[in-house]
Amino acid sequence: MIRYIFATATIVFSAITMSGEEISMLAPEKSAGAPVMEALANRRSIRNFSEKELSRQQLGNILWAAKGQNRPDGRQTAPSCRNLQEIKLFVFDKNGVSEYMPSTHSLRHVVDGDYRNLVAAGQESVNVAPVSIVMIADMSKFDKIDERALMMASADAGIVSENISVACAGLGFATVPRGMMKSAEIITLLNLPENHIAILNNPVGFEFETK
Repeated sequence: MIRYIFATATIVFSAITMSGEEISMLAPEKSAGAPVMEALANRRSIRNFSEKELSRQQLGNILWAAKGQNRPDGRQTAPSCRNLQEIKLFVFDKNGVSEYMPSTHSLRHVVDGDYRNLVAAGQESVNVAPVSIVMIADMSKFDKIDERALMMASADAGIVSENISVACAGLGFATVPRGMMKSAEIITLLNLPENHIAILNNPVGFEFETK
């Protein structure tokens, strides 16, 4: 009976994803993982991933830590320049690409297909990670796109990336911040305006342990 319920839930989840609707994530486990100082002590860049999948709960915890809404007024776990919240998160996995929606703690399906190779950009280990989280800046949020705006968007993306890194260290996952990716192709794939810039990405999964 339990297996039947699990299988049914999986089928329903897949069907909704295919329809392009938003998929609500499980509520973040705010008491999960190691204390913050221990997480910082354990933080390191890991580039060898196993193919083991993340659960919905695990992925939801990481996304909420990255830039989830943590106050009723819409402010988030990651601060941003003038609270513009210009950084968008896109989750690449073997089934497609979805955008994380902080206000509803949900994933909005964007496109079908495995496009992790665009994030990997030739680094095969990234293709193995079950998920890659891409930080894209919506530069239309700024009054003008100049050197300072680009600098602030890059800083804000870096904050989100560090949130992911610390969360992974505290929760027992592997990740590494990366700038390499096929940025222009990603923007085209997601059908985003030209004023959007792919800045950083974090592949996330479990470390591959060699014997």
